[in-house]
Amino acid sequence: MKNSADYLFINAIVLSMDADFNQYEPGGVAVKDSLIVAVGAEDDVIAAWDAPEVIDCDKRVLLPGLINAHTHVPMTLLRGLADDLRLDVWLMGYCMPVEREFVSPEFVRLGTRLGCAEMIRSGVTTFADMYYFEDDIAKTTAEIGMRALLGESILMFPSPDSDSPFDALAYTRKFIENWKDHPLITPVVSPHAAYTNTDETLQLAAALALEYDVPLHTHIAETAIEVENMRREKEMPVVPYVKKQGLLKPKAIAAHCVHIDEGEMYTLLHANTGVAHNPSSNLKLASGMAPISKMLEVGLNVGIGTDGTASNNDLDMFEEMRLAAFVGKISTNDPTSLPAETILLMATRMGAAALHIADTTGSLEIGKRADMILVDINKVHNAPRFRRDSNGIYAQIIYAAKSSDVIDVMIDGKWIMREQQLLTIDEEAVLNEAEVYAKKVDAFLAEREQSVLAKLIAIGGASEEESYEVQAKVAVQDIQPILAALHKDGIAISYKRHYKEYDNYLLFDDPKQGLIRFREDHFINDAGEVTHVRSRLTHIGQTSERHFPQKVILNRSRYLAPANQSLRFYREYFKPTGEKEVNKVRLRYLITFENEEFYINLDTVLTPSLGHFLEVKTRTWSKHDAEEKAKLVSKLVAFLGASPAQTQVEDYVEML
Repeated sequence: MKNSADYLFINAIVLSMDADFNQYEPGGVAVKDSLIVAVGAEDDVIAAWDAPEVIDCDKRVLLPGLINAHTHVPMTLLRGLADDLRLDVWLMGYCMPVEREFVSPEFVRLGTRLGCAEMIRSGVTTFADMYYFEDDIAKTTAEIGMRALLGESILMFPSPDSDSPFDALAYTRKFIENWKDHPLITPVVSPHAAYTNTDETLQLAAALALEYDVPLHTHIAETAIEVENMRREKEMPVVPYVKKQGLLKPKAIAAHCVHIDEGEMYTLLHANTGVAHNPSSNLKLASGMAPISKMLEVGLNVGIGTDGTASNNDLDMFEEMRLAAFVGKISTNDPTSLPAETILLMATRMGAAALHIADTTGSLEIGKRADMILVDINKVHNAPRFRRDSNGIYAQIIYAAKSSDVIDVMIDGKWIMREQQLLTIDEEAVLNEAEVYAKKVDAFLAEREQSVLAKLIAIGGASEEESYEVQAKVAVQDIQPILAALHKDGIAISYKRHYKEYDNYLLFDDPKQGLIRFREDHFINDAGEVTHVRSRLTHIGQTSERHFPQKVILNRSRYLAPANQSLRFYREYFKPTGEKEVNKVRLRYLITFENEEFYINLDTVLTPSLGHFLEVKTRTWSKHDAEEKAKLVSKLVAFLGASPAQTQVEDYVEML
């Protein structure tokens, strides 16, 4: 008597992707209660099993569903947002500002439906995601019927759904508790990267993953700049640093790993860390080519990911597999490197192992979940077929097949796509809703691009100085008499600072835009040593508000922001039409004179060589107060021994 199954697949070219790479042609597979219960030669499976639904595969290839080992699935709604930019400019200048403005539960649900539709059509049955509002992503993914590892992004700065990394950690804890035992959803802890977290938040993330025994998914060594910064700031490469913070103690998944050496590979291997290789994204963003052949030689489990569509720009795993093979060959200058069989392994069973779910999916084996796809290789772009080499079928899948050749998709024993018709997603509705978002984002960016100030505010951290500043700048021959005058009766010194200041002014054709100043303050101690460096951005409005007698001026308020990126980033982001440089040595004092506080700057302007200047500044809150303080500023200039006749109304940049 035959065993009873739910589905019986016959007349297939079965690629099991098991440890022995068993192939069966014609082959058969039986599925019951979401599990694979038989795999083998067609005659053997038919002899032992019967089912109410028998699927004639018509000599198509039946293989495990593909595993997208790293992506940010709702970013489908940001596809093509700002292409052909460096990673930092794209991420910090465009992607994150748009996310702060638009990302919401509604946004991620729509982006997930759009992304899942694309992945299903590409033969993906499982994906690993890192984004925001992951609970909404999980609900949407489960409704669609896809398998996924989902992690809430943990960053050291505010994100669309968390004001702090501690809020994100709390969200993650609740998310894990809600989804831990779900048949399709595996909750994950996802500290974004070492450079976007602190030691404390990385350690807390690792502890949380260990507490619940869930995977930890993070970005590691994606760019050379990331590695260089880590060596400079932490005096070690990225992998040793994340190991020190405990990130490799849980079941870790390391995305990218473009710039790691062999020693770091062994560190990952000994920690049983999986790697997610993302060739399209790495090439498009010019991040580099990950040393995948060496990783496999070392023994690492390496999966293949698409990354998010904002940096790829698609979720097509067939394209990704083909590119992974080509990148592997060109990076080693060896055409035998990464053969087709290995690439398909990376996209199936090894990819599952990299995600720590190989006991569930990744191969067609008895007891594993029925995550399977049917691929039609009987197409003009895949003809003819040579049969003398059993590995030829892998080459057909990797080098010639297209995502459009995927006919059927089954996940967890349930049909998700039949005859290329999606069964759990309304594609037309998703496409229409996506266009609505695109129009909103276009309008937001178009308005922002018209204003330098709006672009500064968009990258975060900008704050407006609420007060105005009364100031006078006087050219002096020698600062020593001024220094002596600061110790006269009538002046009380609160503190003193010594800086070297390096200013780069970004200029624009339209004077109404003002200008952007990128400043590095190098703090100097009494021994003449640099103790630390601070970088800031300032948006300076169009000239001054008002002139008082003796050329004392009232400046308009300015916007300040921390300069967390390089000068190169701001050049590419703001796109100035010109640039000027001012370097100076500054002695800064906070003093009290006639019961009012003043800042005294004694500047020696080195670039360009402008000489010495006394600068007196004070803040004001009203027009009347400004008039009174302007008189005091002139009085203080004279008290310090400078000549009011030498007062300048121009800033240093305007003297060039």
